[in-house]
Amino acid sequence: MLVPKPVYSELYEKNHSAWEMESTQDQVVSSMESFFGQIVNATRHGFLVLGAYVDLDYMLWIRWLLSPIILTFVILPSLILFFIYTSAIILYIYRFHRNRLIRRIPDYVEQGNFWTAGVEIVATLWDAHAWLWHGYELKGLENLPTDSGCILVYYHGAIPLDYYYLVNRIVLLKGIMVNSVVDKFLVNVPGLKIVMDVFNCTTGTVESLAEQLSEGKVLGISPGGVYEAQFGDHYYKVLWRERQGFAKAAIRAGVPILPVFTVNIREAFRNLPVFNSFWLSVYNKTRFPFRPVFGGFPVKLTTYIGSPIYTTENMTSEELRDKCKAAIEAMVAEHQRTPGRILYGILDRFWKKRRKWTVVAS
Repeated sequence: MLVPKPVYSELYEKNHSAWEMESTQDQVVSSMESFFGQIVNATRHGFLVLGAYVDLDYMLWIRWLLSPIILTFVILPSLILFFIYTSAIILYIYRFHRNRLIRRIPDYVEQGNFWTAGVEIVATLWDAHAWLWHGYELKGLENLPTDSGCILVYYHGAIPLDYYYLVNRIVLLKGIMVNSVVDKFLVNVPGLKIVMDVFNCTTGTVESLAEQLSEGKVLGISPGGVYEAQFGDHYYKVLWRERQGFAKAAIRAGVPILPVFTVNIREAFRNLPVFNSFWLSVYNKTRFPFRPVFGGFPVKLTTYIGSPIYTTENMTSEELRDKCKAAIEAMVAEHQRTPGRILYGILDRFWKKRRKWTVVAS
């Protein structure tokens, strides 16, 4: 005989499952609330402990106080470093994609130099930065000889930003690549070898430089070099010491030297103006530019290329060097206010005719 099944059995089983599910959900929610509550309490306790030892308002004030230092010592100089490495990246990209670009640019194929397009791209990039950030101008380009080689001798700022602009502007306007003579440490900087090679940067010797000049090439060199960059200041004193290798090369090749100076280059970037003796001793021991540089200020930059200085018969390298040095000092006296002022350099961008304010040292 069959026993009848209770009428409430299915309802009981259904209600029992729902009850177990609801109980499990409540347990999970309760556990999560407890966990997050512990995190909130721990965070609150941490801030209380931190506040007992550190004045948070004082730390916020310190951060506000140091903001200009961080801006001028880290952020703005890093922009230039970023720009240099951007140039390297562009050239690396061009190297790996040169086959496709060469097919699209038949003119460069006829020239037989697949780097030409890459140089044009980088030069355009730098020229845009020069125009936007510094209102860059180049005057005296007509003095550049077209029938022979020459040497561009320039004053070295804390960072030779003006020289980068000059080289790229000459590439765009004249189609001439300036072969740059650089310090040895630059050749060993990681990631910059491709820039050094494509833009014909070399450490050079008197013999090699004279040979390039005889071939009709244009050379760019700063006799002051890293020393002038590290220890020059906004008074724009020319610090060449006894350098005369460039003069020997010019005499051997029989080519002219053109003095080059950029107004306000010391206001764009400056060296840390303290502990000069310490940085000098470090430089003398290492020959490396360890002295900190700060800036990136959007001052007006105007580069002047002076009249050619020709070699004469029986002229010594010392005489030619001194003549070039005097020419740059004359350009400083004519175009640059001394001591230089960053604010005045920025204001130069808003006057078509540059006002040469006389600054009296206090």
